[in-house]
Amino acid sequence: MTYSIVARDPATGHLGIAVASRFFAVGGSVPFLKGRVGAIATQAFVNPTFGPDALRLLEAGAPPDAIVPILRDRDNGHANRQFHLVDAQGRNAAFTGDDCVDWCGHCVADGVSVAGNMLEGPAVIDDTLATYQAAMDRPLIERLLVAMQAGEDAGGDKRGKQSACLVVCRDQDYAWLDIRADDHADPLEELRRLYAVAQERFLHLAETMPTRENPHGMMDRRPIDATIERLEAERVAAGRPTASHMVNKG
Repeated sequence: MTYSIVARDPATGHLGIAVASRFFAVGGSVPFLKGRVGAIATQAFVNPTFGPDALRLLEAGAPPDAIVPILRDRDNGHANRQFHLVDAQGRNAAFTGDDCVDWCGHCVADGVSVAGNMLEGPAVIDDTLATYQAAMDRPLIERLLVAMQAGEDAGGDKRGKQSACLVVCRDQDYAWLDIRADDHADPLEELRRLYAVAQERFLHLAETMPTRENPHGMMDRRPIDATIERLEAERVAAGRPTASHMVNKG
């Protein structure tokens, strides 16, 4: 009932997951990421314990192909599960249980994998992967978005669409960007809108946030504020409306 892509950007080491489904709030149960550690998507008849446990195993040094049997063999319901993961080095692995609803399957390439179940057919994951690989010159977020749209154009979840999520981690424990459409007629289009909103202000402010290396963050916000003001002025001068739904008082 879901398809997803899990990837490590070879140029930056950033980790990302995008997922779409005819299921409410898919972003609340499928994606798990930690910067400099790895990313896992757990789906089908989802076992959400696979996410934090896989990240702990990755952080302890286990490679993805060793984690698959650990998660699978401890769970008597594994025939109904599907999951795929990538580590901070770009090594990856995937599992699709024998009882996942057709069409189901996964494909794995260097630093990226795509998996899905209850899909219109194999073209969903094939086109998602091919589109991602053809867009390596684009930023990771845009690569994930166009890849997921290719999967939707190939049929996506055969029951329809309801929710989607995109999460990217840089080199920290927290997500750099986490956008979700939990109940929407066109959830991938909503993700694109939210990404546009994030570009107007949020992603610039995200550069000021504390990190483990700099626990104080950026103390002087003036350069960031100046950038935001400049971009806003350029948008207004060009006659482009904001992507945000916000309403100002007064």
